[in-house]
Amino acid sequence: MDSKFSIKQSALLLAFIAACWIVVSPLQGYPALFSYSAALVMITLALWSTGAIPPFLTGLLFFALAATFKLIPSDILFSGFGSTAVWLIISGFIIGSAISVSGLGKKLALAISPHLSASYTHLIAGLVFSAMLLGFVMPSSVGRAVVLVPIGMALAEQMGFTQGSKGRIGIATALALSCNIPSFAILPANIPNMILAGSSETLFDISFNYTEYLLLHFPILGIVKSILIVMLVLRIFPAELPASQPIASSEQGEKFDSKLQKRVAILLSITLLFWVTDSIHGINPAWVGLITAVILLMPKWGVVTAKSFNNSVDFGTIVFVAAALGLGALVNSSGLGEYVGHTFSRLLPESTNSSFLHFMSLSLISTFTGLVTTIPGVPTVLSPMAANFAEASGFSLPAVLMTQVIGFSTVIFPYQVAPLIIAMQLANERLTELLKITIPLAGITIVVLIPLDYLWWCLLGWIH
Repeated sequence: MDSKFSIKQSALLLAFIAACWIVVSPLQGYPALFSYSAALVMITLALWSTGAIPPFLTGLLFFALAATFKLIPSDILFSGFGSTAVWLIISGFIIGSAISVSGLGKKLALAISPHLSASYTHLIAGLVFSAMLLGFVMPSSVGRAVVLVPIGMALAEQMGFTQGSKGRIGIATALALSCNIPSFAILPANIPNMILAGSSETLFDISFNYTEYLLLHFPILGIVKSILIVMLVLRIFPAELPASQPIASSEQGEKFDSKLQKRVAILLSITLLFWVTDSIHGINPAWVGLITAVILLMPKWGVVTAKSFNNSVDFGTIVFVAAALGLGALVNSSGLGEYVGHTFSRLLPESTNSSFLHFMSLSLISTFTGLVTTIPGVPTVLSPMAANFAEASGFSLPAVLMTQVIGFSTVIFPYQVAPLIIAMQLANERLTELLKITIPLAGITIVVLIPLDYLWWCLLGWIH
């Protein structure tokens, strides 16, 4: 514990010293606000990465300093509170609460438990691949978490896993990751995918179709990475299912209104239908979720009482996510994102003869850019530089653009991806537990999966 604390303390100290140095000695050739923004970003990321203080407190500190020193216009700084992401989070908390309060989550857990209760391995693998497959029909990673996490937590309770136990944490981390990470390989399933597709078409008139995107990324980044998630969860959070699972006693101990469960099930089914068909009707998933949340809060028809609203919605998580979006806006508006992109571009080998080194470099540039800009900011920052990267590497422009997917699907810290935080909050387990999976998963991705991906790309003819 002491060594871990000293490492965190040292990392924070170095970050604060570097930030102070940048403020005192601004970078030449750049306006002072650029250096001040860089210092604030550095401090914010250091606090989020180490968890020295609660994430929402770091977010409030970021807002306070950015607003006080006028680093960015207030309407841009606080724009995260008006984003669809935040409203999807709010509605997601309420829907998740309704699933739990009505007992629907436990009822579904009872229904699926016979199919997953053969062993702990069977349980984790079944949940991970169910979440992965749900990415094909539900375009929102937050939506997938809202549906599956309450069911998973009810299932953990049915299996006899208490809060904080390795078994329950294993289920929580498995669902949090599998609701988000594999779907980076499915074009419409995650926000960064769509930002990449939009910027590629806007900047270069390049359109990626669903099938070519899926074929290029899903075998490695979807299937193989899901298998790795299962293996890491089983390794880091080992558990055994109790010989006699207290399913029957749990069912008898709590009585739920079956009419209430049917009401939530019908409303959830309609919500899922609208989420799945958003490309047809054009209504954003956040507004679909918000309408559902309003209905669930209605005095007579609703399920979640007005008094329990504050308990359903974690305001700290909302502040954190809004701050992460504000940080991304600061990085882009200050020119820091472009500076980071150009700095990382120096990682590209000068010779165009080694396609493997260029592939690794482009993937790592995308990965490390996500540490500064957060994952949704990666395509925003790197896409405008794709033509330069293509000329330096000798790759085709579509290939250079596609390497971003490898990078922004490699998550190192949970703060980079808001849905991970939301999923762990829904599970009511500590966010730091995710680090035990994300860091080794990122390491294995860099050492094993990216080289494997290179071979796959060569086989498909994307790299010559």
